[in-house]
Amino acid sequence: MNRRQFIQHTAAAVAGTSLLLTACKNSTSGSALSADGSGGVTAESDPSKMTLRVNPNSGDRVSLLGFGMMRLPVVEGGTSRENPESGIDQDAVNAMVDYALAHGVNYFDTSPVYCQGESEAATGRALARHPRSSYFVATKLSNFSPDAWSRKESQAMFERSLRYLQTDYVDYLLLHSIGGYSAGKDSFQTFNARYMDNGILDWLVEQKNKGRIRNLGFSYHGDVQIFDMLLRWHDEGRYHWDFVQIQLNYFDWNYADEYNARNTDASYLYHELEKRGIPAVIMEPLLGGRLALQPDAISQKMRERNLRYSPAAWAFRFAGTPKGVLTVLSGMTYMEHLQENCVTFSPLEELSADEWEWMLHLAHDIYELKAIPCTACNYCMPCPYGLNIPAIFSHYNRCIADGTMPSPEGEENAFRKNRKAFLTGYDKTVPPMRQADHCIGCKHCLQHCPQRIDIPAEMERIDRFVDALRKSM
Repeated sequence: MNRRQFIQHTAAAVAGTSLLLTACKNSTSGSALSADGSGGVTAESDPSKMTLRVNPNSGDRVSLLGFGMMRLPVVEGGTSRENPESGIDQDAVNAMVDYALAHGVNYFDTSPVYCQGESEAATGRALARHPRSSYFVATKLSNFSPDAWSRKESQAMFERSLRYLQTDYVDYLLLHSIGGYSAGKDSFQTFNARYMDNGILDWLVEQKNKGRIRNLGFSYHGDVQIFDMLLRWHDEGRYHWDFVQIQLNYFDWNYADEYNARNTDASYLYHELEKRGIPAVIMEPLLGGRLALQPDAISQKMRERNLRYSPAAWAFRFAGTPKGVLTVLSGMTYMEHLQENCVTFSPLEELSADEWEWMLHLAHDIYELKAIPCTACNYCMPCPYGLNIPAIFSHYNRCIADGTMPSPEGEENAFRKNRKAFLTGYDKTVPPMRQADHCIGCKHCLQHCPQRIDIPAEMERIDRFVDALRKSM
């Protein structure tokens, strides 16, 4: 296949190619760069200036920056996603928790399934070294597997959480990721199996009445009918939700639903909570890091608007501006992430009305890139056929973000240079037996993806593109 044939073969595919803006070390966790754009901390944050929000249901004064404990550092470097065989670096976690508390961060969010199941225990060890009244800890009933749907197993999961967290009560307990699908069941069947048929939701209410849970809520992904149903129950007095965790960022504000019909725009989710006075806890303010590392054209617009703010800082300002937001979670792996984010939130400079509208226009520019709504949560892993799904997306789209994707319409020498770099980097980043061409379309990953991405279709698209590149050499 010559270059002209390659252009003809791939033009349509490239035009529709999805973009995953994968973050580097400074943005994987969702950290904001310093005001000088260097990536270093230019000032120590003042803990007295950390922005706090009050939970109207409990009176809790919660730091607007919340510490997400899902990307904790491991001994061999990086996170458990990158080095799944390596254990949590407890000393590093302790140091980060100490710094967070000393600089005004008091909300820590974990789950039984984070960090290969090690997050709760690591979080508990770090927090237990501090007065219990100095922090709020949130965890989840993450009974995703049918093996955990029984009343006994779900209760055991909650009791283990208390034990691992070294506490006799949880400040914020969530029904984890309601609205999803599992074991061939639709969203309502899955929800009923996880929480209703086994009586676990009523049991959790009992635990709240006993003081073992101070605030009861849920995190939402997937079918909006489940979200609406739970809020209807709230209106009817059947169940009271003290808070709800939603995905909110300036891209998802208006484009989550347009890009993927199985997602729900953050504007709808937020306003439904706001009119009921239910505090919102925000996850994915940077959309898995994608909003922290933008293509040059988007970054340039941000610099022209205000040089003081990095792409991450702009995104954090957007997520923290709505008054109904209680805390904005950031999964932080390195101390510099934490330090930079503390500066950003101490205090957080809320967006003006003009800046808010400008960011929504910016979201349209990003939408035109047709971004995959992947947050690198790793729930799709492990793939039964060995594919490294996040790494495939990461390499493919990092080249787009860096402006080095082999373009069928580009200059000949640049095309050859970028083609070589793409293929070499692909083989180096993703072992050949774990690349997209090994996807058989089994769809095992689909039921686990909170963003409802058609992963097999994306694998097929990438495989066609790589195949065309190899044949054009």
